[in-house]
Amino acid sequence: MRRLHPSPAADLSDDDLAAAYALPPGRSVRVDFVTSLDGAVTVDGRSAGLGSPGDRRVFRVLRALADAVLVGHGTAAAEGYRPVAADSAVGRLRAALGRPGTAPVVVVSRRASLAPGDRLAVPSTVLVTCASADPGRRAALADAGVEVLVCGDDDVDLPLALDRLADRRLAQLVCEGGPALLTAALAAGVVDELDLTVSPALVGGESRLVTDALPGVVRPRLLQVLEEDGVLFTRYAVDR
Repeated sequence: MRRLHPSPAADLSDDDLAAAYALPPGRSVRVDFVTSLDGAVTVDGRSAGLGSPGDRRVFRVLRALADAVLVGHGTAAAEGYRPVAADSAVGRLRAALGRPGTAPVVVVSRRASLAPGDRLAVPSTVLVTCASADPGRRAALADAGVEVLVCGDDDVDLPLALDRLADRRLAQLVCEGGPALLTAALAAGVVDELDLTVSPALVGGESRLVTDALPGVVRPRLLQVLEEDGVLFTRYAVDR
């Protein structure tokens, strides 16, 4: 992998990648997505069809640098999410960077759709939901050890959720989608960075990065471009 902008450089190691994506201390929400040239974010319902070895490297580095992984329940279910384990590739990279080997997965679901027995229904998981979600399901998840945060009445209040996560020292989050959560986060003005992998593919269809019109045009600022095998790894700042 090489850096095209700024300061071109070749053969970036994992340490180089960690330095390239490092954040200053403080709260932040960075969004990590892979998209085709025509804006599709999945092939046959999953992002793997757009991925590459370089994309998986960046994915691991962003998870290694984060305090927690933020994801919508639909994406977590479709992609088969599991807890971030200390003996996983991400866990080992986290340890090499001097961080705890594990990291919580924060699942956002207005209906508290996570169910006891799911892969993520474990004590390391945080569920962010709202008061209208079924109280029996919320109680069952809490009994399973999931930390349930009720943020908002009829829908998830993302700014409140981020405040409550920061109170738990989960200040730097990597959001891995899906598009509905990204759209809500952009509309709420809580996105600080967009890390977008652009795959050289044309997919068609209706799956897109942003699902609805936003209150105003968001104009991210380009910070960095990496490249490997024709795949571009872009890093944009999103000014609130």
